Order: sequence, then structure tokens, then C-alpha cells
Amino acid sequence: MLRVLMVAAIAVAAQGAAAEVMEMVPTQIAVEKSVYGEVEPRYLIPARARIGGTLVALGVSAGDRVSEGQSIGRVEDDKLNFRLDAIDAQLGALETQLATAASDLERGLSLSERGVITAQRLEQLQSAVHVLENQIKSAQAERLVVEQQVAEGDVLSPVTGVVLSVPVARGSVINPGEAIAQVAGGGVFLRLALPERYAGLLKAGEQISIGFGADTQTGDLVKIYPRIAGGRVLADVEVAGLDDRFIGRRIPVRLPVGQAEALLVPETALGRHGGLDFVTVAVTGTDDSVQRVVVPGRTILRDGVAWVEILSGLSVGDKVQVSHD
Repeated sequence: MLRVLMVAAIAVAAQGAAAEVMEMVPTQIAVEKSVYGEVEPRYLIPARARIGGTLVALGVSAGDRVSEGQSIGRVEDDKLNFRLDAIDAQLGALETQLATAASDLERGLSLSERGVITAQRLEQLQSAVHVLENQIKSAQAERLVVEQQVAEGDVLSPVTGVVLSVPVARGSVINPGEAIAQVAGGGVFLRLALPERYAGLLKAGEQISIGFGADTQTGDLVKIYPRIAGGRVLADVEVAGLDDRFIGRRIPVRLPVGQAEALLVPETALGRHGGLDFVTVAVTGTDDSVQRVVVPGRTILRDGVAWVEILSGLSVGDKVQVSHD
């Protein structure tokens, strides 16, 4: 029995040597509001058709990755091909007329050297050649315009990113400017829609806690939109390495909305037994201590040390023993 008492005394002495007493004083902490943010792309741009016609090719579907300038579909208008055929026929006729006018001008120049033709007639022949040359240039320019319209049948991706939706199908009749696909690019951020009562408490540049538990990370509040719509104020949070696989995914966010006083103890001061949380409190005026049941709140990291907010069970002035094990 004596040996058991000696061992117990040594254990108590060792515990007292490995612990220090901390007096409870109110500490200012941030009051946080739990909200949800939605993953939004920086750019959400429709890939639009530049001409009207029939969608004869469609090479993407929702979820496909695309590059800026990549062709994702093709619109064709048969009327453009008919116009090309008409211009080619017109060019052929003009070139034939030009060849005839050039021959007439050459004969006129020969006759002019012998004084057989009048100067007025020679000028008419030269003018006919110039008119036909200009008509050929005009037809060639018109053909280039139609060729450009045919080339604009390719629907190009406006940015590098992922295709979110494709609202049309191959064979659809497309109008100029109609969206063929929605493309998200430029990375992602969190979009918050907060009650307007928090609008005056938000400050650009604040650190925002993203997620809960082991997945917690921080982001920067980079933009607060000046317009309030439907009782909500919008704000954007940039988060490094944010998963961009699912646009519109909701992620929990803890937003600082004020300051409050709280009692904090190091996480090492808490013990747990029988489903209850305990702290060791020194009895004033004696060397004794008691185990007191407490209700812990959230955990706060300060300078790399985990502190736990105590919601009930402790009062200002209580002296808590903190273990360094």
C-alpha cells in the first residue's frame, strides 16, 4: 500500500511539474457567419455562330476541354455557295469581254499610227478596257467577301476552358449570333450572395475561411459589388487551388462579420471522458484542483497554436491548468 501511495504521489508531482496555470481573461475574437459560396468561372462566354445556316458539324459536348480559337462546330449556308458560282460566272464573262476589248484596243493603236482612226474612237476603246478591268476587280473583291463569310461558318471557342453546355444539336437551323456552346475559362472563384445587413461589414482584402475541419483553407475577399439586388450583396473570393471540376458547386464559408469577447484555452488543456469535455481548474487559496465540465466551441489558430473557445463552464478569473505533454 505504501508503494502504491508513493507511485501516485510521484505521478501527481510529475503532472504538476508538466503543467502551468493560466488565468481566464476575455479575448477579442472574430464573429463569423456561416454561409455558402458557389464556384463560378472567371469568364463564361458563349461560342456564337457568325453566320446563319445549318449546323452541319458539332465536335464538342458538355465537359470537353477546348482551347481558344479551336473550331467546335460548323455552320453552312447553301446560298453562299450559289453566290460564289454566280460571281465565278460573272468573272468569266468579264474576262472574255476584257480580252475582246484589249484586242480592239490593240488594233486601234495600230490604226492610230497610220492615222486611220480618230482620237475619240481610240479613247473609247481605252475607256472600255479600264471599265472592264475595274468590274473584274469589283467582282473579285465581292468573291473575297463571300469566301470570308463561308470561312466564318466555323464556330470558334472564345477562351481556353471547359464546355458547360451545348444547347443545340447537329442539323439545327442557326441564326447569326446564336450560341452554340457555353465555355467557362480563366479559372474559378467563389461567388458569395450575402444578406444586405452584412454589406457594411465587408472589406476587400480580408482573409476568409473556406471549408470545415481538415479541409479548411483561406481565400481573399477581392471584390464587393456595389449593387444590392433582392436583399443580397454579391462578393467574390479568390482561393488558390480551388477545384474547378464542378461549376456551381457550393462550398461552406465562414465570413467575419464583427468582434466579440470569448474565453479561450489551449487545446491541450481539454480532456475528454465519458463523452464529456473537462478542464482542470485550480482551487483558489489551495494547491488542489478540480475537474470541471465545459462546453467547447470552435477552434481558432493563433501563431500556429490551436485554441478552443469555451462556451460555458468557465468564468473570468478561473485558473486553468495547461499541460505541455
